[in-house]
Amino acid sequence: MDFDAVLKKCGNFGRFQFLVLLCFSLTNLLSSMHYFAQTIISFTPKHWCYHEKLSNASFDEIRAVYAQTTDPHCTLLDGIVDGQPIVAEVGKCRRWIYEYESGYKSVTSDLNWVCEEAIQSAIGQSLYFVGSVIGTVFFGYLADKIGRLPALICTTLTGAIGDFLTTFSTNLPIYSIFRFISGLSTDTFYYLMYIMVFEYLSPRKRTLGLNMVTGIFYFLGLALSPWYALWSGSWRGYLYIASVPALLVLIYPFLICESAQWLIATQQYDRAVKCLKHVAKINKREVKDEVFDEFIAHYKQKTSEELTKKTNKDTFWGMFRTPRLRKFAIMMLLKNIFLALALDVISRNMEGLGSSPFVLFSTTSVVYVVGGLTIILLQNHIGRKGMAFSTFLVSAIIIGANSILIAFLDTERNALLFAIMTGLGRYGVVVSYEAEAQYSSEFLPTTVRGRGMANIHVAGFAFTSLHSYVIYLGYFYKPLPSICISLVMFLAAILCLSLPETMNQKLPQTLKDGEDFARNQRWYYFVCFDKTLSKMDGDVSNDRHCDIEK
Repeated sequence: MDFDAVLKKCGNFGRFQFLVLLCFSLTNLLSSMHYFAQTIISFTPKHWCYHEKLSNASFDEIRAVYAQTTDPHCTLLDGIVDGQPIVAEVGKCRRWIYEYESGYKSVTSDLNWVCEEAIQSAIGQSLYFVGSVIGTVFFGYLADKIGRLPALICTTLTGAIGDFLTTFSTNLPIYSIFRFISGLSTDTFYYLMYIMVFEYLSPRKRTLGLNMVTGIFYFLGLALSPWYALWSGSWRGYLYIASVPALLVLIYPFLICESAQWLIATQQYDRAVKCLKHVAKINKREVKDEVFDEFIAHYKQKTSEELTKKTNKDTFWGMFRTPRLRKFAIMMLLKNIFLALALDVISRNMEGLGSSPFVLFSTTSVVYVVGGLTIILLQNHIGRKGMAFSTFLVSAIIIGANSILIAFLDTERNALLFAIMTGLGRYGVVVSYEAEAQYSSEFLPTTVRGRGMANIHVAGFAFTSLHSYVIYLGYFYKPLPSICISLVMFLAAILCLSLPETMNQKLPQTLKDGEDFARNQRWYYFVCFDKTLSKMDGDVSNDRHCDIEK
């Protein structure tokens, strides 16, 4: 009797699963507030070089004076005569006048990281993502050694401690160190909780439960974060709000139990049975001891057989030793790197578009809900390759069009247009990201799927450390960040054409299967144009999806 059969007897969609989903909901809120804290605390208010004659002037008067200079925000003045600025020939700004939105003071205004010093914020943010790469590897290893639940608690508290310590930053070195600590937990506490939900939830309810909770609560975290920041009044206040609730993770062990499948994998059968009995008790199910005895016997025999018959030598790096699979692996890796970078830049580049960056970030976060619905409605009809290619291409066009508008239109006068374009661009990238996740998991052979997805994930995080520098390009030419991301998304779309469709295909189990996978497919093959398969799309794709989950 395997795990799924025993879990069904103990209850795979009852009160215990409700508690697991409740914890997952909180984790989604914490994850979104933690990950995008980088953006919230770094919003830079409108600013101008300080001059004593403007100390009591209104912001309209200040704007009118500096509008006559080539670089309004960073031009040092020698004096002002009859409203005409006299630009200083030497020297640079040491003090600024800030126009705070609702009184909110960000780290950039608090530490004066503007004009020539703006690069300091980008450096500090990049250290956060260096931490995320190391943390993903470390806490992933820790989860395999001490268990999912204790690793989940450790990584969540590490991120919270990093955010809390950041509030004591007074210079770049200290800020970078604390952002590095905060980055260590990025995403690991989300996917560890995701695994817990995945394992304890009924296979028929997984897609609905996981996507619904993620869509609703991750969106809520994103949408409410800017308002928490404005309410708190400062970047330090926001980090308190984002970090202190993480202490609630300490109650998780009282609500849920360790991953029973991990306990089985590590041959801790007695603890696995204890967890399953706890599930049955919460769900008010009566399960006989004979069921658990049969369960233990099944896995002991299975472990013994695997030890004697284990012949699989497939490794992640083995994908790079065969010509065809190597080509696909490299293309898939590049595509995921491009996508991770694009998602971060588009989600964070909210300043200078005519609207309040707080409002723009909050309102456009609704695309996470709409994007999830789009995947559910379209992916099984147009295929994995078709979904990935079309969303990459459309996103590239939208973001490229937005860069042209930024170059030629006044953002202040066309704030609504830029808000719509920003929302559409963010929507396209979010759909691309979600579509790519399933596409990659299906393409990778079963024997290296776990390791492959983890390594791709780490590579993506490594390159997201560049997002702050891409956004910084806007200081030299405002449309540059959008131009870069448009090109990146277009390249990703081209790479999609070289990859095979996975929908309605027998998915590869080993590296040999991966090398021979879909050999007869042409680069222009899209399942949505194959009329002979149109009637089977829904059923077959669902079956494949279930196979992957199992």
